[in-house]
Amino acid sequence: MIYYPLFPVWLYYSFKARSLFFFNTANPAMKNGGMAMESKMEIYKMIPPQFIPKTVFIPKDQSPEWALEKVLDSDIGFPFIAKPDIGMKAFGVEKIYNKDEFRNYVSWSPSNFLVQELIPYRKEVGIFYVRKPDEEQGKITGVVSKEFLSVVGDGSSTLMELIKSNPRSHLQLKALKRKFGDGLNKVIANGEEFVLVPYGSHTRGAKFVDISHLISEDLVKTINGICGPMKDFHYGRLDVLYNTFEELSEGKKFSVIEINGAGAEATHIYDPKHSLFWAWREVTRHWGMMNEVSILNHQKGHSYLSFKDGRAMLKANGMLQAQLRVT
Repeated sequence: MIYYPLFPVWLYYSFKARSLFFFNTANPAMKNGGMAMESKMEIYKMIPPQFIPKTVFIPKDQSPEWALEKVLDSDIGFPFIAKPDIGMKAFGVEKIYNKDEFRNYVSWSPSNFLVQELIPYRKEVGIFYVRKPDEEQGKITGVVSKEFLSVVGDGSSTLMELIKSNPRSHLQLKALKRKFGDGLNKVIANGEEFVLVPYGSHTRGAKFVDISHLISEDLVKTINGICGPMKDFHYGRLDVLYNTFEELSEGKKFSVIEINGAGAEATHIYDPKHSLFWAWREVTRHWGMMNEVSILNHQKGHSYLSFKDGRAMLKANGMLQAQLRVT
């Protein structure tokens, strides 16, 4: 509903750039501009190391014992996060608590994946950033707070009953059954918040709240301090775990858990208070900025993606998404 009606808008921007796949030059240092099929590990290498979690790359088809030894040698302890190196929408992202769970994940993983130390902060925010090639400082165009999928106990209802009583969590019931098994029969204490999915993805049940009104000079300065040193990064969204928003704005107690490039959504559009027409306008606004950045980088000598390579990218991305959904 959001994107298909905007196809004529994409054609308009493609005409301006003289390329259907103009996004490739939005972030020249990222594969496909960060639209799809880009390696998360390669993007982590672009980010100043003090801003990211400790991360280990695990090639596919390695034995569980080899992978476990590499993780433990890196001084990452349980629990930790495992996620596909090329992924989307939090598919395949899991919190691993012990060696058996990790062995199962290694056996399951259809591709290269990453292991990251667990960040202690429980709040997550998505910050959209844009910087033209000729600008020293970029700007923040939207901020979204991500409320993890959770339920609150009443002292008598089981976890299963609490999940079914909430439309947002009920939609995730199939996945939650696989995750918790017999644990769904547990009674949650009165007033206790139980986090079902600790990931800030709307496809995994998180609620997105637009907090763009909190953008400040301090926050812009902090984000420029992260993105400025990144070679040829001009357009995308930073997903950040943090302690308090005030500390984040001041550049304290936070960690960048992911940066998405041209394929990043301005996820503040998913706030339930916004209308579909508002979302269309916001998507169009961001596409316009990406188009401008891409054209400027193209004028500096960066090549657009060819039609053949663009089609191949979309096909590979569709196959990967289907694979991650099934597994």
